[in-house]
Amino acid sequence: MPSDDLTPRPAAGDPAGAPAPDAAGTVDAEALLALQKRALGVITGLAPAALELGELFARAGHELALVGGPVRDAFLGRASADLDFTTSATPDETEAILAAWGDAHWDIGRAFGTIGARRHARRGSADVVVEVTTYRTDAYDPTSRKPEVAFGDTLEGDLSRRDFTVNSMAIRLPALTFVDPFDGLRDLARGVLRTPVDPRQSFDDDPLRMMRAARFAAQLGFRVDDAATAAATDMADRLSIVSAERVRDELVKLLLSPGPRAGLRVLVDTGLAEHVLPELPALRLEIDEHHRHKDVYEHSLTVLDKAIALETGPDGPVPGPDLVLRLAALLHDIGKPATRRFEAGGGVSFHHHEVVGAKLVAKRLRALHFDKATVQAVARLTELHLRFHGYGEGAWTDSAVRRYVTDAGPLLERLHRLTRSDCTTRNQRKARRLSQAYDDLEERIARLQEAEELAAVRPDLDGTQIMAVLGIGPGRQVGAAYRYLLELRMEHGPLGEDAAREALLAWWAEQPR
Repeated sequence: MPSDDLTPRPAAGDPAGAPAPDAAGTVDAEALLALQKRALGVITGLAPAALELGELFARAGHELALVGGPVRDAFLGRASADLDFTTSATPDETEAILAAWGDAHWDIGRAFGTIGARRHARRGSADVVVEVTTYRTDAYDPTSRKPEVAFGDTLEGDLSRRDFTVNSMAIRLPALTFVDPFDGLRDLARGVLRTPVDPRQSFDDDPLRMMRAARFAAQLGFRVDDAATAAATDMADRLSIVSAERVRDELVKLLLSPGPRAGLRVLVDTGLAEHVLPELPALRLEIDEHHRHKDVYEHSLTVLDKAIALETGPDGPVPGPDLVLRLAALLHDIGKPATRRFEAGGGVSFHHHEVVGAKLVAKRLRALHFDKATVQAVARLTELHLRFHGYGEGAWTDSAVRRYVTDAGPLLERLHRLTRSDCTTRNQRKARRLSQAYDDLEERIARLQEAEELAAVRPDLDGTQIMAVLGIGPGRQVGAAYRYLLELRMEHGPLGEDAAREALLAWWAEQPR
């Protein structure tokens, strides 16, 4: 499409800004044309440096095209400062052009034909980061996800090797010609994820694309087309050749998306979850302790939705998207299958599922190579998620409130949100009662924190003071004395140094020598 046809258009219609398909799944041609014009208007308006780069490549006798996510996102009304290009130039030729265009460049992706560059802000515009990759045709070893890189010679051939048609659109620069050999624009307008080639070939070449389908379903709210869904279902075990780190990265992107439920359903319904989070589909077979209207799988997805809704803005205590909270919300009940017991009278129990679940969470997240801090935090929230239950039935002492706060430690705000989200009962009276009880607990925590600095509860005497009072050196006895004073602090609140010293000496007199 020639550049003089462009007029920037505001996003309209659904949240993605794409025209809605009719009942038959078709989209009006005029609406598609308007979508094209708006997207190119966004690109010309937000990335003038990209047009200059296109001129440089053209003068050097090379083709250059904007491809992939930036093109797709332009149609969705989203701009990006990080731009992906493909070119007929070799990596050496690309590097020479980028060195002259940018303020910095790098070749860390040279083995895959990719050279990167950054141009600093000019005249009030933002920095522009680009990656330019030589046209490629990948050949895959079926036993490995790593492609054998072979450079191609056409833009259309390069687009054919991409994951989905909505990512197989391009804009040739500097002429701003729209290239869409696989009808990706129509799929974008319909909200459909379809592979540019046979999905079995695509997923066999790169099994991680099956997880990307789930991720894009979560990020974009799109539906995976029937052929791709069938192929992923039949080929789910191919995911086993992909490294744990790559699988983890896709899962994280999915969970941090605006609508992770949709992506998780794709993982579970296709069987991919069996190779990523097998504990999740296992929950479909279970009935939770409120077994009147939901199974644990649906309950867990609902808890995740509610937890996301309770995330805060950047200045709040739990800025969203928060990976730890979302993982805990999704996985907090995975101990239930292993602890399910059928009771006399037809009831079902899951005693200690929080303890079993915490161990399973840690094991699964370690297998996915999550960092130690994330593993520990999610496991701890899983272990603590039932601690609140029973508060409404009987008054907690101040000591119990102190223990709740100190056991949660820096996870307290996330625990508040997880506990509130875990109430998914349809019984409005019960829901109000639980909410009011937790309101009361939070108010008590706030009062005690103001009076006692609960976030940093420590004994009234530190280790150095303990040794001075008892006349002993470092060793296990100091640790035992510290734990005794901490227990007093939990039970009675601040004692003051004099009272703590008396209590310590009395305790010490009773210890065996």
